[in-house]
Amino acid sequence: MVWLVKITLTAKFKLTHTLEQKIALDKVSLAFRNAMNFASRAAFEMDKTSSANKIHKAVYRDIREKYKLGSQMACSVSRYVGATYQAQWTKLKNHQKKQASRAERGLKVRHYKGLDGAPKFVSRTLTYQYNYDYSFKKNQQVSILTLEGRLVLPYEGYAKHLDYIARGAEIGAGKLWYNKSKKQYYLLVSFTMEVPDPQPADHRNVVGVDVGQRYHAVVTDTSSHTQFFSGKETNQRKDHYARIKQSLQRKGTRSATRRLIQLSGRERRFIADRNHQLSTQILTRYPRAIIGLEDLTHIRERTEGHSSQKSSQKARKARKRRSQWSFAELQTFIAYKAPLHGSMAIKVDANYTSQMCIKCGHTSKENRPQKGLMFKCQVCGYECHSDLLGAKNIAMRTLLVRQDWTNTGLLSETPDVSGGETKAARLKRYAELRWSPDTNQLL
Repeated sequence: MVWLVKITLTAKFKLTHTLEQKIALDKVSLAFRNAMNFASRAAFEMDKTSSANKIHKAVYRDIREKYKLGSQMACSVSRYVGATYQAQWTKLKNHQKKQASRAERGLKVRHYKGLDGAPKFVSRTLTYQYNYDYSFKKNQQVSILTLEGRLVLPYEGYAKHLDYIARGAEIGAGKLWYNKSKKQYYLLVSFTMEVPDPQPADHRNVVGVDVGQRYHAVVTDTSSHTQFFSGKETNQRKDHYARIKQSLQRKGTRSATRRLIQLSGRERRFIADRNHQLSTQILTRYPRAIIGLEDLTHIRERTEGHSSQKSSQKARKARKRRSQWSFAELQTFIAYKAPLHGSMAIKVDANYTSQMCIKCGHTSKENRPQKGLMFKCQVCGYECHSDLLGAKNIAMRTLLVRQDWTNTGLLSETPDVSGGETKAARLKRYAELRWSPDTNQLL
């Protein structure tokens, strides 16, 4: 019997619309945005509530009468605003924990401003419910609801996404999104598809992925097939954005602020595009594999000198560099794309991956002289590129997870961090791992 698991993807469809149709889409998207701001102010007045039910009861009738939205869209407004407030409360709790830690170290405590006023919505993005506000028609057309009735518009998109939907993928909610620079509307549709539940025998290859600044990804498998993905060109472009933003921030004019907003969007899209390319290249080169990713939870807190006012200029510069690239986004892209390539991604401990010798198991900061590019074991003399060493350690830890999965039938996709003793036991097992040309025979 073959068990199936579900994965959810998002398809981006470009809508083909005339000027008159665009005006109708403008009206409904702006009405939805105004309704969300109205609901946001109402939620703020109700003690900043995040309850969608309370918000719905308070604003539903007014939204229907004032903004002429359909019933499902009016309900979507309450849910969206409630989720926004819930996210703000979560950020506030996390902020308070961090500030309490800063206070204990005698550092300045900062105030969280996210709930000082009602969150304001600027984007023209509105939510559609499938089979209520939008539905697909024949000949690659979609029917979407506006204030003036329904529009039937042709659309185009990624061929694989079109094929998944045509083969009966479960379609969920959609979002109408407006690209200001192109003056073009897109429909973002979430859909769920079933893939076979992975088994250890389905993945013969084990891969480790080490992320970093100099090389955005260093990937190797247990057969020593290695690839370095340089970050030199992208870092130069990031530095270019940083210099422009610094110059605009010094000016402080209204036009400079508008330019800053444009640059931030362009920079964010550039990062996402680069991470998409990297994830696709990795999964294409290493198909049908178990891919080990570092667990980067609280990585900044674990980094030396992360929040000290006495940090050196070099440490502050390194911290700024780390914050300029979204490694978590790259890992997310790899994880959600992996099943489409017959692979799967799991997380392993990131501790000491660039300090632990893969030949003798000795772990020490001195193995990385001046935190340089090269690793040299102070006990056995083994030398290796430090990022490659990290990828190999991740691959071996992933191999250990696979072996436990084979023996017990249970797979842990994320390390258990509930107790220090459990983690210490895992690190002890890692220290017993050894890399050799025969490593792949353990499969």
